[in-house]
Amino acid sequence: MDGTLIDSEPYWIAEEHALVASYGGVWTDEHAHALVGNALEVSAQYILDHSPVDLTVLQVVDRLMHGVMGRIEEHVPWRPGAFELLEALRVSEVRLALVTMSWRPFTDLFVGLLPEGAFDIVVPGDAVGHGKPHPEPYLTAAGLLGIRVEDCVAIEDSPSGVRSAVAAGVPTIAVPHIVPVPRLAGSVQIPTLAGLRPEDLLPLLDAAIRHP
Repeated sequence: MDGTLIDSEPYWIAEEHALVASYGGVWTDEHAHALVGNALEVSAQYILDHSPVDLTVLQVVDRLMHGVMGRIEEHVPWRPGAFELLEALRVSEVRLALVTMSWRPFTDLFVGLLPEGAFDIVVPGDAVGHGKPHPEPYLTAAGLLGIRVEDCVAIEDSPSGVRSAVAAGVPTIAVPHIVPVPRLAGSVQIPTLAGLRPEDLLPLLDAAIRHP
């Protein structure tokens, strides 16, 4: 979700800056970029370890998440081509799972802003025991869809997201955004989703992954 479908990472970074500043600390872009794609509780602990913020992990998550949710309610910043591809996949009756490290209150808000039935299932970060880059989120999604992992396609923007999908055995399309993504076996990189159609996905993966 964050960084792949919607350009919400700047919202998260702004909330991190505001939170740390409210405790008299300074938050750097280096710190902010280290959190991109992480499980929220991991990011919260990182903030506690690198700032004077005096809260619990859950309190940090709550502060950040609700700050970002408020911004999303005002404006949904779609990534180029993401909404169009999502709509085209739905029209093509492709089963869709939203696999994100954002927690259910945020995913409920986001999905509620979409046309009904945009996703068949949602796997938020607070529904798994291990967040990305662990494979559990994608293994969970494939299991709930009743589809073999090798018959799925993951679209990710962050290093931890790509590692999670690849580790689960899901052929992965990486669309790097805020931070660089390492080139991993089992994945292919493209610069944008703009102009990408459902029928482009498998040939793209076949050319780059299945028949290198």
